[in-house]
Amino acid sequence: MTKTKGRISRIGSYAIASSKLDGHHQQPCITCTTFNILAPIYKRLNHDDPDSRESDHRAYWLARNQRILDCLLAERSSIICLQEFWVGNEELVNIYEKRLGDAGYINLKLGRTNNRGDGLLTAVHKDHFRVVNYEELHFNDYGDRVAQLIHVELATPILQFRNNDIRQEILIVNTHLLFPHDSSLCIVRLHQVYKILQHLESYQKENKLNPMPIILCGDWNGSKRGHVYEFLRSQGFVSSYDTAHHYTDADVHKWVSHRNHRGNICGVDFIWLLNPNRYRKLLKTSWTEAVFGMFKYLLRRASLTADDAFAFLKADNPVDYITYSCFCEALRQLNMTGHCHGLSHDEAKDLWVQADIDGNGFLDYIEFQQRIWNPTGSEQKDESGSDCDSDSKGIQEQTIGFSVKNAVLFPPEVEKGTWPEDYSLSDHARLTVVFSPIRMPCSQMIL
Repeated sequence: MTKTKGRISRIGSYAIASSKLDGHHQQPCITCTTFNILAPIYKRLNHDDPDSRESDHRAYWLARNQRILDCLLAERSSIICLQEFWVGNEELVNIYEKRLGDAGYINLKLGRTNNRGDGLLTAVHKDHFRVVNYEELHFNDYGDRVAQLIHVELATPILQFRNNDIRQEILIVNTHLLFPHDSSLCIVRLHQVYKILQHLESYQKENKLNPMPIILCGDWNGSKRGHVYEFLRSQGFVSSYDTAHHYTDADVHKWVSHRNHRGNICGVDFIWLLNPNRYRKLLKTSWTEAVFGMFKYLLRRASLTADDAFAFLKADNPVDYITYSCFCEALRQLNMTGHCHGLSHDEAKDLWVQADIDGNGFLDYIEFQQRIWNPTGSEQKDESGSDCDSDSKGIQEQTIGFSVKNAVLFPPEVEKGTWPEDYSLSDHARLTVVFSPIRMPCSQMIL
């Protein structure tokens, strides 16, 4: 256990306080921690009695949260993103604000809508960042989920960039997506990510911002096999933990970060990085591909072959193509529409327009193959978090980006894909990532 604490300390406070040599320059590291701390209103004390919650026992939740704070303050990350923060308890809120505030953090909290009791807390260390702006995003959908957007700039400009006109700013998001209690809710989580990315895009346009690094933190309630993961990858984001450990998208079971109320263990906590030199396709294109990916998944889950799926979409239509009405009926039968948290009529219509390549009002078998069954999407070529050489020459504006230097999950057993029975801080692991700033050219989205 002593060795583990030392490792965490090196990733946290040591990495922040010290500098790493990069050529002839001293380069400070930025660290980021995400942690779902399990709100006492959800923590069961007795699994045989689902109504027995930690929130009814002050001594229990107080001691556990003091230990959580001890760990966070020992790490001293530049950015701390917490989920399931018990915003409904004033005493606990005051404890976090006092201890984090005394340690030099600016605290930003946001409760879930409809007074659900828990929410988010993002703490930004004043020694490392100045908060430029802060916005709250309310999804106003099933689950009352929310997100925080924090626009920061480095408090102390990086020495090697000081004499250049290089923006040293970052956009940070903290969120906690819906838990998919049944398959109909998977589209809700995809919607939530789409809203976050739309908000980020609008914020950058409205404020006339040049491309800058974006860090997405939180509990995504979905694994590397899910549609949310594929959606974010299609937009150029990389999983910082997987990047640090040289894992590929196929390495699903290498690590876990959560044991849910059903006893299942999986990796759902991510710190995503999007560097400003990542070429990105149009957001709406990624969204359409993600929804069609879910569409195909549901068809395949029903053990349908391509021919069977095409026949299902045609329904009883004797002609050899799919009509719009049959397409909408298939969406309804697959539970992607027809309920308050499904796709809207306009979204379903837009999917149809995207699928109908030649615009003749029908989907033939070739269009079905190209848009739904075997779409050709952009492949992510690089896992390092940057696409281009940071010394690229040309007229492109230079900006700051990040390389992933290290990443650690705690407790250490979860890095091997197991969950320790004696771990009691939360039902989630704590993830900390070390980023090293680098100079890189800006790039734009591609259509």
